[in-house]
Amino acid sequence: MKLSRIFQPRKLSFWILVVLNLLSLALGHITQTYALNGWGTAIVIGLTLFNAMLSALIAWRLVNS
Repeated sequence: MKLSRIFQPRKLSFWILVVLNLLSLALGHITQTYALNGWGTAIVIGLTLFNAMLSALIAWRLVNS
């Protein structure tokens, strides 16, 4: 398993992974910048967990393809 296989710019899943990483950056910025109430925090945590699981799945598929 080579981690260098993640970089495959001709595949759509690579670009989806890039977008998900940018979403992770935005979610991190939101949590650090804004004081969220309980629901806002729950929504951001849910999105962050979903983003992490989906990113890991896509990265795994890119490495093993």
